[in-house]
Amino acid sequence: MTESISVVIPAKNEARNLGKLLLSIREELPGAEIIVVNDGSTDNTREVAEGAGARCVNHEYSVGNGAAIKSGARAAKGEVIVFMDGDGQHDPRQIRLLLEKIDLGADLVVGARHSGGQANIGRSLANKFYNWFASLVTGFKIQDLTSGFRAVNANKFRQFLNLLPNGFSYPTTSTMAFLRSGYSVRFVPIEVAKREGKSHIRPIRDGIRFLLIIFKVATLYSPLKVFVPLAAICFALGLSRYGYTYWYFGTFTNMSALLMVAAVQIFLIGLVSEQITSLIYKDRD
Repeated sequence: MTESISVVIPAKNEARNLGKLLLSIREELPGAEIIVVNDGSTDNTREVAEGAGARCVNHEYSVGNGAAIKSGARAAKGEVIVFMDGDGQHDPRQIRLLLEKIDLGADLVVGARHSGGQANIGRSLANKFYNWFASLVTGFKIQDLTSGFRAVNANKFRQFLNLLPNGFSYPTTSTMAFLRSGYSVRFVPIEVAKREGKSHIRPIRDGIRFLLIIFKVATLYSPLKVFVPLAAICFALGLSRYGYTYWYFGTFTNMSALLMVAAVQIFLIGLVSEQITSLIYKDRD
């Protein structure tokens, strides 16, 4: 029932890739709604999208990949939304692999890239770290945290639009938000092609941003898993400092007291954050 599916493609200056991509999507999903979000392109992205029969949502100026995703999600009419990049990396023939899991009851299905599908070695190592860290925080094996090729239950995805950043970190936030809410998340191995054209991701700037968003969502997911280890480290340092100074000098130093008090404060902050997180996700339905 492809009529209940919307395909959302954020695009910025992707005119050279869109025509072929949209044709392939139409062949795979004849009745699906196709939405191209033109994020302030300076080329003829809009003309190519409309010429291929896609519905075009236009941003007057570029506001970011995540903002484009949110605009597309708001405009989509389908019960299931498929997100994919407009640069030719994602093969429309693999959309059905994601939809099969949706049909089996999954709420979010992510196309997991193999290590050779990353842009370069540095990004591959970074993504492995992101996956490891997110898996540690959530207790769920996350195979690809940053993949932009995914299918979601539209209504459930819209619940988290207020949490999504406007930049390239929306996949990270949405994946962890779905897990935190107890929704079903699945990963499907996919092959990706080499990108055509120039990437809009800046490795250093966006790498730091990805890391920061992981910490942000980690605190939204389960703050105590972040704050308790930090509090324990501070307390252990304070106790060790006290043991050392008492053994050798017979004194209790201010540094020992400061570290122990800091440990208590960090724990209390984590406890309050945990309660706030529970309120954020309470009664989402």
